[in-house]
Amino acid sequence: MTNNISVKDRMAIERTRMPELDATVRSRNFEEVNQGLSLEAAIQEAQRCIQCKNRPCVEGCPVSVSIPDFVGKLAENDLSAAAHILQRDNALPAVCGRVCPQEHQCESKCVRGVKGESVAIGYLERFVADWAMENTDKLEKVALPPPTGKKVAIVGCGPAGLTAAGELARAGHKVMIFEALHDTGGVLRYGIPEFRLPKTIIDSEVKRLGELGVEIEFNVIVGKTITLPQLREEFDAVFIANGAGLPTMLNIPGENLKGVYAANEYLTRVNLMGAGRLPGATTPVIKGKHVAIIGGGNTAMDCVRTARRLGADRAMIIYRRTEKEMPARLEEIKHAKEEGVEFIMLTAPLSIVGDKDGWVSALACQKMELGEPDASGRCKPVPVAGSEYELPVDVVINAVGTNANPLLTATAPDLSLNKWGNIVADENGMTSLEGVFAGGDIVRGGATVILAMGDGKSSAAAINKWLSSK
Repeated sequence: MTNNISVKDRMAIERTRMPELDATVRSRNFEEVNQGLSLEAAIQEAQRCIQCKNRPCVEGCPVSVSIPDFVGKLAENDLSAAAHILQRDNALPAVCGRVCPQEHQCESKCVRGVKGESVAIGYLERFVADWAMENTDKLEKVALPPPTGKKVAIVGCGPAGLTAAGELARAGHKVMIFEALHDTGGVLRYGIPEFRLPKTIIDSEVKRLGELGVEIEFNVIVGKTITLPQLREEFDAVFIANGAGLPTMLNIPGENLKGVYAANEYLTRVNLMGAGRLPGATTPVIKGKHVAIIGGGNTAMDCVRTARRLGADRAMIIYRRTEKEMPARLEEIKHAKEEGVEFIMLTAPLSIVGDKDGWVSALACQKMELGEPDASGRCKPVPVAGSEYELPVDVVINAVGTNANPLLTATAPDLSLNKWGNIVADENGMTSLEGVFAGGDIVRGGATVILAMGDGKSSAAAINKWLSSK
């Protein structure tokens, strides 16, 4: 039992390492890279937690998972109790255990990290969540309160929408999700590759929400199929969580050439439609041999690692700062390097060059150097005079970011937007329209899965409070 282990003995346990598929093998398939911990390794890692009283890791979690509690139960080999705590606090724990940047959140707050390595909270979350999916018969059934008679519409089946749906269903409200695509998960399904997040994981998490009574209607584009005002008339409250799926353009010559993709389109073709990945997939994708991805975030890493798996001999990241400034997770950068991805740093694209038939043939680039910090706090890239050159490529993928899609907001003129087209919401997620709340990327701009989930959870609490006052 963990209570019998002294703090000194816990401090002596070294952090476990995640088993991974061999890089040479995995760079040519879409199997999940991280293989998960064994029971023995998970329990030993959980025993590293010293159960400190001030619980700073919880403060670092956007959805406020009771981390020491579920980790403590895992350390005692009480997996059912650990799963109950985790699923109570987090609507998508198996997802979070795979894609959340724990190193910048809960693990960055871990006391163990002050003089060593933090507890591998993300690995433990994944282990418990995966165990729960495989052992549903051993889990305590969720007792739902009596129906409140209130109906809530949720726009978007991504991380924010799914989280809000689970929280509101547990409060006794009738929840209906309206999804524009033909399947669940939003960015979890179309944006994150199978080698990071298997689609079966999304299916299992969504099935659990269905058991709470959450209903999902597909192929409904709010703003086209139905308008926001119409939803507001039919439902007692609305939560907008349709993300930010409009690409940010590079605004350089050649963006309209054949062989140029926006990251969202490229990843959607492969992840959602199976292009180049599944036998018999009808959606096409260009399998370039020399592929350049412009950007340095997690989406750029997903694109470049996907291009490698689709057969690229050279899969390249083009980034105008240094690796130190890259916003991508350290694990994603590590995996990409192991898989043969090239990192071309301090380089900015000037134009995309095409051949006589309109196909991409090269990327015109310029070397950069770092100057003074800009508004983001990062050093601003400054062009190096006379350093222009051309990089031979046949596919270019723009992964510099996304903007808000205006389809929904165009049908609600009274909905306040900021200068970027994102919905303006207060600290409770309430928009300028009474009873209409919003969260996730449509409010924040492009951000992480877990921050969107945090918005979903906090907005659900605010919606519940608002409905209760009516």
